[in-house]
Amino acid sequence: LYIALKPLLSPLRPPGYMCDGGGFTGCLLQILVRFLSRRRRKPHFFALDRFLEQAAARPDKLFIVFENERYTYAQTDNRSNQLARALQVQPGYRAGDTVALFMGNEPDFMFTWLALAKLGSPAALLNHNIRTKSLLHSFSCSGATVLIVAPELKGAVEDVLPSLTQQSVTVLLMTNHCPTPGILSFTEKVNAESDCPLPRSLRSHVNFKSPAVFIYTSGTTGLPKAAVVNQNRLLTALAVLSSNGVSSKDVIYLNLPLYHTAGFIIGFIGSIETGSTIVLRRKFSASQFWDDCRKHSVTVVQYIGEVMRYLCSTPQRENDKEHKVRLAIGNGVRPEIWREFISRFGNIQIREFYASTEGNVGFVNYVGKIGAIGRVNFIQSILFPFVLVKYDTERDEPARGADGLCVQAPKGETGLLVSKITDIAPFEGYAQNAEQTERKRLRDVLKKGDLYFNSGDLMRIDQENFIYFQDRVGDTFRWKGENVATTEVSDILTICDSIQEANVYGVQVPGHEGRTGMAAVTLKEDARFDARKLYSHVSEYLPSYARPRFIRVQSAVEVTGTFKQMKVKLVEQGFDPGQIQEPVFILEEREKSYVALSPAIYSSIISGNVKL
Repeated sequence: LYIALKPLLSPLRPPGYMCDGGGFTGCLLQILVRFLSRRRRKPHFFALDRFLEQAAARPDKLFIVFENERYTYAQTDNRSNQLARALQVQPGYRAGDTVALFMGNEPDFMFTWLALAKLGSPAALLNHNIRTKSLLHSFSCSGATVLIVAPELKGAVEDVLPSLTQQSVTVLLMTNHCPTPGILSFTEKVNAESDCPLPRSLRSHVNFKSPAVFIYTSGTTGLPKAAVVNQNRLLTALAVLSSNGVSSKDVIYLNLPLYHTAGFIIGFIGSIETGSTIVLRRKFSASQFWDDCRKHSVTVVQYIGEVMRYLCSTPQRENDKEHKVRLAIGNGVRPEIWREFISRFGNIQIREFYASTEGNVGFVNYVGKIGAIGRVNFIQSILFPFVLVKYDTERDEPARGADGLCVQAPKGETGLLVSKITDIAPFEGYAQNAEQTERKRLRDVLKKGDLYFNSGDLMRIDQENFIYFQDRVGDTFRWKGENVATTEVSDILTICDSIQEANVYGVQVPGHEGRTGMAAVTLKEDARFDARKLYSHVSEYLPSYARPRFIRVQSAVEVTGTFKQMKVKLVEQGFDPGQIQEPVFILEEREKSYVALSPAIYSSIISGNVKL
């Protein structure tokens, strides 16, 4: 029973909790029977095998719609065969080797992942926004020997090419011709290959514990970490959409990044199970969202909190409710945005969930309680024990009693979510990063010797057992749908000539989801604050969502007794120039500089007239 129910409640896709209240038990049983049947199959049955089933059963069914391109299940299968065959003969690659994908949202991303699965190779899904040091780190920690790159990202790879060449990395560019030494054109080679199926023996070494993909998370420290998603978790993830009643008749709108858990697991892998059609966009566009949905008869959309807010911020139209969308699945939507979205765009069923790529617990608000991320469930509490413990924000760690154990947060109070690590709720950790893996483990929680996963998230459980997300703790905040690691941003700031120290944190901005970046900096002796140079510096080294929107220039950075930078007071003060005696600057894209934050600009931001 314990092993059987694991896929129903796994963190990457909590399918049972996505069923409506009345059909909850029946949905659980259906998923359970299907999962057990697949686990017993010989040879092993993986997510790839479900795709191959769909390609055989519905070869002419439209699978991917992308701009002016259309691909059926059979065409997708054939193209991935060509890719796999072309990759087989590339120098430095052997079937089973990890391959890194540095690509945006495009069909080649999906084709390539399927090709790698056919070769038994894990895929490292690199964030296409990262550059230089972060790019090298992310590639290296996956253990990949090959890097496959989209044409538009060629410049970013050229910046780190000497390091890749030194490591004997094979770099393949998805183009017909590439003049850059050290980068091989790949598309022409793919086009020349046969599309015949590959022998299953190429992946005979793969088992349920084998890594399927590495998905990167900023987490609580420094550079991105490669969370391991094994084949078993990917197999369970197949049920994420089908458990919502999604079927082959549905059209899924996928505009979230494929390198993210939401885009890859829910949008792509979930659609493989259902045999649905995917309408793929390079990136989210609020102005084109509903026109796309109408044009392609979209029935299911994905969201993060920002997506909902952006859609509600667009000018109202008479046809706002004229569409076929019936289901929205995602996370991070605020209650007021939830209500506004339904009121404006119609009675769309919203499935708010909570999960983390590497975590071992997840929740889904399957009853539609506005603002909640889920509800405490008896079965889940037994099989996947979790608890909210009190958190000391000053010391930035869980509070402990005189006995050395964590203190459980009473119902109704905010506490840190921790979940017990067991055989059926494992924490796989991060690739080649034992130190960061250990940091996510919390010991002696309820009794001496126990072991829990530290989610880094503050939650609250109300009297009706609904669960509410409150905030993140530690050195990470979320902005524009991305996790921002403050230590990484701080490291980037302090290599700027004039900056001595940088204390980076997130501040809330009215009308915006998450927290935007702010840095309290001190200057080197005799140095002056060069606003234009700092703008150029952060623009070169950081993706747009990680660039500090506000800079506060201090004479000294405050630290705790253990020499940790103090953030709590800074966060409370925010970016109000009327409350801060020191100079505060705001990033101004049009000026390509940081400019002084005046009371007038501050008022415009607070009133919502200026959006960040």
